[in-house]
Formats: sequence, C-alpha cells, structure tokens
Amino acid sequence: MQNSRSNQPGWFDVRKPLPPGRAAALKVLAFLLPVLIWAAASYIPFDAKPYMRVVEPGASSFLTPGMLIKRDAFDQERRSLNDQGLATPTGTPSMPIYLPAPHEVGVALFTAFTTTPARSDAVWLHESLFHSIQIIFWGFALACAIGVPLGVLAGTFDTVSKLVEPFVDFVRYMPAPAFGAVVVAFFGIYDAPKIAIIFIGTFFQMVLVVANTTRLLDIALIEAAQTLGASRISLLMRVIIPGILPKLYDDLRILLGWAWTYLIVAELIGAASGISYFINQQGRFSQYQNVYAGIVLIGLIGFATDQLLMRIKPYLMPWIPGGRALFRQKSSPTSVNEAKA
Repeated sequence: MQNSRSNQPGWFDVRKPLPPGRAAALKVLAFLLPVLIWAAASYIPFDAKPYMRVVEPGASSFLTPGMLIKRDAFDQERRSLNDQGLATPTGTPSMPIYLPAPHEVGVALFTAFTTTPARSDAVWLHESLFHSIQIIFWGFALACAIGVPLGVLAGTFDTVSKLVEPFVDFVRYMPAPAFGAVVVAFFGIYDAPKIAIIFIGTFFQMVLVVANTTRLLDIALIEAAQTLGASRISLLMRVIIPGILPKLYDDLRILLGWAWTYLIVAELIGAASGISYFINQQGRFSQYQNVYAGIVLIGLIGFATDQLLMRIKPYLMPWIPGGRALFRQKSSPTSVNEAKA
C-alpha cells in the first residue's frame, strides 16, 4: 500500500502531468474560485462593504428606501439626525452599483436575448454579437492571408527576413488604436476601419511569430530534402509548411485571442456598433449588470472558440502525436486473415 502511494504523482512534480481526475478538478476550480469570491463579496453581509442600501430613511429628507449611498455619507446623515433627536435611518452594507451580484448578471445575460430593447433604434444583443463576430472574422482572415505567407518566407529566406522584419518589428510597438483617425480617413466611418484596426493589431505580431515558428523547424529535415534534390518551391511546400503546421495552428489560436482584445476599441472608431456599442450604452445608463453580461459573453465566445479549435486539431492533423483519423477504416475479413498469415 505504501509503495503504491509513493508511485502516485504529486501535486507539484516538475514537468509531470497530473492524473486526469486532479487535472479536471483544478480546471473546474479555476472558474469556480473567482465566482465564489465574487459571490462572497456580494451575498455575505459584512461591515467592510463601501455602500449602504437604505432600509428605513427615518426622518431624513433625501434618503429613500432602497437607495444606495456611500457609507460615510450615510453615517454623517445618521449622526446629524441623532444629534437633533430625530429618527435615524437604517440600512444594510452593500456593494456599489458597478459591482452587481452574480445572479443579476446571469439574469441580464438571459433577458438581453429575450427582452425587446428599450430604445426603438437599439439592436438586439444577438445582432450586436453577430456583427462583432463578422468584424473579428474579416480582420483576422485578412491578417492571416498576408501575414502567414510573409512570416513563412521571412523565416525561410534571410533576404526576406532582413527586408521585412525590421520595419514590422518597429510598427508592432505602435498601439493599433492610434491609427483610428487614419483608418477612418481612408475607409470611412462604417465597418472597414474597424476591420483595419483588427488587422493592424494582429498582422505585425503575426509576421514575427510565424517567422520564429518557421525557424524552429528541424534543420535536418531541410538538409535531407536538399540532399534529395528538392527545389526551393518543393522544399517550401512539401517540407517547411507541413513541418510547421501543428505549431502554426497553435500560434494562430493565440493570435485570434489578441484580435478579440482589440474589438472594443475597434468598434468605437467611426460609427459605434456591435457588442462594444451595447456595453458602452448600458454603462452610460448605469445598467452595469448588462455591461458585465456583455463582457462575460465575449469571454465565453472566445473561450469556446479556442477550446473547439484545440479539440479538432488532432482530427485535422492525424499525423501528429495524439492525432486521430476522422474516419476509421474497417478492415475486411480477407485483409485480417492475410495479416494473421
């Protein structure tokens, strides 16, 4: 018994994977722990909360039941009424309006899809969300269409690297939102400048990341292909690109996350639209539960997309370790008998 326990992996073994049960538990805890802290701050009554929600206003002339007021202002009003011998207000410690409780955000997340917008010119949340997904798609697709081939060439040929990478490395330090006025001047005020901001925010990083990934390919593979007489084109198309494809796939997954981080700023350039417009409008009217619902929704979509891409990778690339074929070939009885023979 003692020997079996000693062979069991520890919680902090260096560069060793945890057992599946422990790994799954920690993944759940990674999401559960922040929610529990949020819920504790919202639901557990403690005196350190910075606001007071009025229960009974007493003799106060401006306090009303349900009103949210800073604790120092509430205490000052209570002392003033007490000194005058009047009825003092009562209240419960509360969090500020910009930190709604988890259940309020959950309700807002549901009702935003089912409740007609209050303003006639406002759009539904799902319409805003679909518009934002289109902006992300086109901006990132254009960046991939140009950035990936350029990065592969820069990582393969030193001439291209010296010609392209110094300028790309210079521009990548410039914040993409700084180009807002320029892209509006070039493309107008509708979707084109928003797509351009997503493009700028991901393209220059993409070129350098893809170039570095290309350089990490085992040089022995390239030398072996050259020994066999491979031309530059066949070397590029049949050795380099297939060789870097698994790592390139992971790079693009990460870069897609960067594209989402530029969405809020991009959609505020020119004509406000998309999920960013929804979030800012709700914040303007102090509907912070809707603000958090919009933010959570962006996180959920980004996380779900990343997990989907990660799950389908073994099927798209069955030749990598852990890869799986999309369709399993059924062996016929004849072939099985031949194999036994």
